[in-house]
Amino acid sequence: MKKLWVVIGMLALVVSCSKLEPAAPAKDKVLDGPVDGLTYAQAAQHGLGDADFTGQVFTKETGLGPIFVATSCASCHAGDGKGHPFSTLTRFGQIDSTGNRFLDQGGPQLQDRALPGFQPEQIPAGATSAKFMPPGNTGLGFLELVPDADILSMSDPNDTNGDGISGTPNWNTIPPFVTPAPNALTRNGKYICRFGKKASVYDLRQQTTNAYNQDIGITSAFEPYDVYSHLEIDPETSTTTINNVVFYLQTLKAPVQRDQSNAEVMAGKQLFIGINCSGCHKPELRTGASPVAALNNKTFAPYTDLLLHDMGPGLDDGYTEGNAATSEWRTAPLWGLGLAPGSQGRQYFLLHDGRAHSIEEAIQMHGGEAGNAKNAFNALTGSERQKIITFLKSL
Repeated sequence: MKKLWVVIGMLALVVSCSKLEPAAPAKDKVLDGPVDGLTYAQAAQHGLGDADFTGQVFTKETGLGPIFVATSCASCHAGDGKGHPFSTLTRFGQIDSTGNRFLDQGGPQLQDRALPGFQPEQIPAGATSAKFMPPGNTGLGFLELVPDADILSMSDPNDTNGDGISGTPNWNTIPPFVTPAPNALTRNGKYICRFGKKASVYDLRQQTTNAYNQDIGITSAFEPYDVYSHLEIDPETSTTTINNVVFYLQTLKAPVQRDQSNAEVMAGKQLFIGINCSGCHKPELRTGASPVAALNNKTFAPYTDLLLHDMGPGLDDGYTEGNAATSEWRTAPLWGLGLAPGSQGRQYFLLHDGRAHSIEEAIQMHGGEAGNAKNAFNALTGSERQKIITFLKSL
């Protein structure tokens, strides 16, 4: 009888404490969290990757540096959201499709921090460079699974429909440790890439491995070369960790739109489509086959076409990656845009380098292939423009 009363007391304590705990935020209020429908084993691996991504802070003793940009994954992607000026990356050394000319001087990424006793890198004389704002992480697994054929079908290199938009894929070489998808298209030994500001990275394994190596100075079996000495050294993180982080990124949920039935949001979406912002920011894409049922053949709303577009001289930094021109940038996914200030110090830092401090300012900096849509936006009434901004903040 005594044991029974102890159990009852413990249950009462649990119930009373649970009432004191704050409620979990609604899914449409945060960017992080797993996609719905994972199996128990998949959820467990997602959790392991989450622990490595958000909880591991590297030190000298665990492999940090000696030169680096950040000490952890989460320091650039707080809450799986966009970065801010303090976490902006600098890339340098490539001006055209012939490749990076400064690989022997630290390219393509500037490691601007160093352990005591070491000197951080500086941009070499004569090298062009660009600042890259860390992107949000959510929904990446959906983008990874868009079939190459679907991306290619959105391309219009000769602008045959006359809308001023001629998006093209970034056909680029891929490293040996990357396995092309079963439906991958190839052209002269190159593949359609989709990640990064210039769409120069093929998949999330390549993206993750590069980030460990170039951002934190951590070698792996995939990227065994130390960014400081350029020598091959023993892996400083395990293949298991890389695999878990990749799976974590693949199974993060897509951002959930808010206020979808709000009249101003709905009107803003129709105006957004009507002035052809959707010519690049495609409202709907679909994944192909995936062994993860939660990602298999799913329709989703990222507002991107994953293609390169010439954005005009105002956004031309004179630097590129892969086969993109220096003025070409991958269409940025707009999902999660309304929650971006949550990881950016309660303000906006938009476009590839964070130079725009509001959504409207970002629109006004669009040029090149986006010029017609920008002009159409400016021709709207103030009320109509505000409806589009309200819609974009709902994403």
